[in-house]
Amino acid sequence: MKKVMMVTLALVFASAVVFGQSGKNMKVFISVDMEGVTGVSHWEEVSRDGKDYEMFRKIMTNETNAAIEGAFAAGASEVIVRDSHGSARNILPEMLNKKAKLLRNWSGGPKMMMDGIDESFSAVVFVGYHAKAGTPDASLEHTMSGNVTDISINGVSLPEVGVNALIAGMSNVPVAFVAGDKALCRQAKELFGEVETVAVKEGFGGATLGFHPEVSCEMIRAGVEKALRSLGKYKPYKLAAPYTMVLKLKNEESVYNAQFYPGAKRTGDWELTYTSRDLMDVIQAFNKMR
Repeated sequence: MKKVMMVTLALVFASAVVFGQSGKNMKVFISVDMEGVTGVSHWEEVSRDGKDYEMFRKIMTNETNAAIEGAFAAGASEVIVRDSHGSARNILPEMLNKKAKLLRNWSGGPKMMMDGIDESFSAVVFVGYHAKAGTPDASLEHTMSGNVTDISINGVSLPEVGVNALIAGMSNVPVAFVAGDKALCRQAKELFGEVETVAVKEGFGGATLGFHPEVSCEMIRAGVEKALRSLGKYKPYKLAAPYTMVLKLKNEESVYNAQFYPGAKRTGDWELTYTSRDLMDVIQAFNKMR
């Protein structure tokens, strides 16, 4: 009898690893940016007016499909894709894996690149992401906009994966996988500790050295599957309240205007500080002040 119980418990544990939590199916949230996809090395390539934009949005869609395939191979029951770049209308719907659902355009809500995330998800996957503003040897590094030179919360300087991981953390959802350039993958590991990463390229000044798009897709697919088969390793990314944001912008006009946001204080030449016990208040302030 004891042996049967032990076998039963082992099966339950194995099921929890595959499906994220015992008794729940594994629902995966994939947020996709564009600056970090394979081959991208110039702003023109991620702009809707750029002559190579159509080619790179296909590569973006293929990398998204690779992540979707990896998620379903690991046992995902549902995959939601959030197009998170620029207009939020870049991924080609007709090319997307039929098993996934796609969230396009901006809702106007504060979660932005994490629109749709909630407690029903088991894991977050980031594809096509990039390093934070000011990062050396990075490809098209920036933080949300060209006007932000740094955002830190409680003394932690954050790239976009960090800001978005905090939003996911409010719903107790961990980041399991990150794909982008080498510098971004390093920053993700520094922030999250346990996280599976795939670097599809690395920066050399204004140039990039990267893999063939098909090779990158193979790595992303394998990396996502590996990550989601070991969900117990990953913890939601959280910081303790109260939350103090220090935001640094590029010019006097921006800082002057942002200091009038309710609760904001100018604390340096081009620096602003905002504090709240509600993290979503801080995220909202960041969206409005930047």
